[in-house]
Amino acid sequence: MPELPEVETIKRELEKAVLGKKILKVSVHNPRVIRQPAVDKFKKGLSGAVIKNILRKAKLMILELSNNKSLAIHLKMTGQLVYPGDGTKSRVSFHLSDGKNLDFNDQRLFGELRLLDDWHSLKFIQGLGPEPFDLSLGQFKEMLTAKKTKIKPLLMDQAFISGIGNLYAAEILFRARIHPERPARGLSSREKGILFKEIKKTLREAIHYGGSSVDNYVRLSGEGGNYVRFHKVYGREGKPCLLCKRPIKRISLGGRGTYFCPHCQR
Repeated sequence: MPELPEVETIKRELEKAVLGKKILKVSVHNPRVIRQPAVDKFKKGLSGAVIKNILRKAKLMILELSNNKSLAIHLKMTGQLVYPGDGTKSRVSFHLSDGKNLDFNDQRLFGELRLLDDWHSLKFIQGLGPEPFDLSLGQFKEMLTAKKTKIKPLLMDQAFISGIGNLYAAEILFRARIHPERPARGLSSREKGILFKEIKKTLREAIHYGGSSVDNYVRLSGEGGNYVRFHKVYGREGKPCLLCKRPIKRISLGGRGTYFCPHCQR
């Protein structure tokens, strides 16, 4: 699933490509991805609206419109936004005033599109923890103080901190030299500081390189993100650690595959 760096990459690219453009009409090729309202109301509510602002909240994209409605887009596992789109794989196509299409592709139909009067009222939004870039070191340390949860699942808990998923949690913990099964409250003050630094550093680097294309994620242009070549542990089971040369291990933790170096991460 695209995580914070991937969604932030698309958000920034959308700002350059479609901001200020009018949605002339909407073609729905598969209604399963439209979660609210009904398809006819969805199309009618978008037609003629101008895209006034583009936001990202955790892994959710929000397009604020001139008619005071908002289009919320959750890419989930296989969702893609492509501009200009050719419609060949599109589940929904937004026909814009520049004569081009913004296509929502989704091979497995897990993605979600919602047209909302107030995106703040969305249950997903209300359950989110703070964004990593909005936290101070002191706040982050305090958040960890009483948490018995293992650190890897905790970083992936969107109610604790928003936007980090399986891939970046693994990469962050390797860079911080912290074992994914360590209880959060057992981290020293120094380790908490290093972890906080690596969360921000890793996410910023991933955004800089356009995110990680390991599954179906593509940038707005349809090209892949380039951060994969900087992965230290994710997807590298059995390969030598880039530091100690011992094999990277994969375990199941919180129902997800977790990559780490047993020698370097303590």
